[in-house]
Amino acid sequence: MNHLKFRASSVTLAISCSFAIVFLTGCSKADLVPVTECKAVVSHAKRVLGDKAPSSSQMLKQCKAASDEARGCVMAADKPMKLLDCDF
Repeated sequence: MNHLKFRASSVTLAISCSFAIVFLTGCSKADLVPVTECKAVVSHAKRVLGDKAPSSSQMLKQCKAASDEARGCVMAADKPMKLLDCDF
């Protein structure tokens, strides 16, 4: 019986650690994206924003002026509200 308790505790601990790792990774900063990837950044932002997206030329200008971190933030965003967190 003790063997089962130990095993159940080990499984619970492993699952808890996995969730903690996923949570911490999900909240970390996005990868840096160089200015050479602006076309991909703009394309992604347009998909996320849909018909609310500004013009491609305006977004491309913003992208080129943004930091690598801000471009990474945009690429990591999967919802319009998440884009608001980006300094783009």
